[in-house]
Amino acid sequence: MLVLFETPAGHALFKVLNDGKLTNPKDIYKCFANPELANKHVKLKAFNQFEDSKVALAAATALVESKLDGGLKKFLKKHIIKKSVSDQLAVADTKLGGIIKKKLSIDCIHNDITMEIMRGIRGQLNSLIEGLSPEHSAQMALSLSHSLSRYKLKFSPDKVDTMIVQAIGLLDDLDKEINTYAMRVKEWYGWHFPEMSKIVTDNKAFAQVILKMGTRTGFADYDFSDILETEVEESMKEAAAISMGTDITEDDLKNIQDLSEQVLSLTEYRGQLFEYLQNRMRSIAPNLTCMVGELVGARLISHAGSLMNLAKQPASTVQILGAEKALFRALKTKSDTPKYGLIYHASLIGQASAKNKGKVSRVLASKAALCIRVDALGESAEVSIGIEMRAKVEARVRQLEGGSSLAMTGAGQARGRTEKYDAKTNGTGQKVTAGSSYNAAADSTLVVEKSKKKKRKADDGDEEKPKKKKKKSDGDKKKKKKKKKRDDSDGEVKKKKKKKKKADK
Repeated sequence: MLVLFETPAGHALFKVLNDGKLTNPKDIYKCFANPELANKHVKLKAFNQFEDSKVALAAATALVESKLDGGLKKFLKKHIIKKSVSDQLAVADTKLGGIIKKKLSIDCIHNDITMEIMRGIRGQLNSLIEGLSPEHSAQMALSLSHSLSRYKLKFSPDKVDTMIVQAIGLLDDLDKEINTYAMRVKEWYGWHFPEMSKIVTDNKAFAQVILKMGTRTGFADYDFSDILETEVEESMKEAAAISMGTDITEDDLKNIQDLSEQVLSLTEYRGQLFEYLQNRMRSIAPNLTCMVGELVGARLISHAGSLMNLAKQPASTVQILGAEKALFRALKTKSDTPKYGLIYHASLIGQASAKNKGKVSRVLASKAALCIRVDALGESAEVSIGIEMRAKVEARVRQLEGGSSLAMTGAGQARGRTEKYDAKTNGTGQKVTAGSSYNAAADSTLVVEKSKKKKRKADDGDEEKPKKKKKKSDGDKKKKKKKKKRDDSDGEVKKKKKKKKKADK
């Protein structure tokens, strides 16, 4: 029997010398207890050493994918087929053995005995292969493991979710900064034109009006139709004419306009960043994006740390992700746990009413968890199941809101089936003829039941029912006992008096 053994340094072909002694799998380890015993039972027949780490990686990946490597194929042809060796070939992988048998017509074997022999060879490998030092073997194993790990991960720059984590973090920071700057602009310019903050509520439009108008007296000199609507522009003109704000200097106005430019630049950059985030989410997590949107999906990935970490979470965790503080507070106080976290901001939950948001969030989290796993572990960068899952959640929302109903099963149809109205029997079982009048008694079963009860009472009126004896209470029993004792005592007194009278006589 021949043994094909794969090492980080190359392929080795061993010849088993004593097949008769290696029959019991439990005793095979004794034959490889030391190098001397190992050399007595197996002998190296050929060794195909890898030239570099690239060749070793190609051979290892072929074994992982259950394929026959070109170098291994040449090695087996040279040392088995050309030499017409008829021995069985022991292999560690049954799939690889099937491929070798199919392509090279070599009889392969895989059982407990062959696995124990390979385990013994692995323990005495350095002594069985001449020229293979432990240091070189360890170095080759480390290099191959790193290369194989990189291959398994299939590293791609399009699949880097770190960019999403950084982008959504920066987007949230920009929103805070823009709100802070815009609030400062409104408060600063409000000293000069306080009515403007109530008329123009949009931060970007507010900053654009300040840059174009300057002081409120210049509002009538410019056309703001490209910034404001017609009604808002007219209200601004009326408010500017009667404003009660104070006057400001050119230096004050310049500083306010500089801050307005910062608001506009940050707003423009935020729009570019949001577009970048949309593109990254559609390429990295297309199914999740289809379910909950770009912002909610990016926040879920950021909160979990990575897309792979998020894929490892169950649907219940995805549902309350972001509400950990409320969850632990509820567990501590033994109150109701939260129904949703970051997923609350998804558009599908927004479509549901307040009483159904919890149910919709549970359904959405379960479907989103499936989409996350497809995005994290799948190779396709297209929407594969997201559209189908979103349709199911939308159907559930419509069902909860009363917009549609589900098809009932056979048992449900039997329970919910109503009897067909028959005009011939009018509901009482009596047949209706052509000249019969309307029966009002059929409208309510109460009338029929009352009439039946009256008849029953009338029939039973002649018969007298036997009166039931009332049970005596404990109090009545005690009174009876006291009365009996009293009577007995009175009787004894009378007897004593009679005896005295007889004695006197």
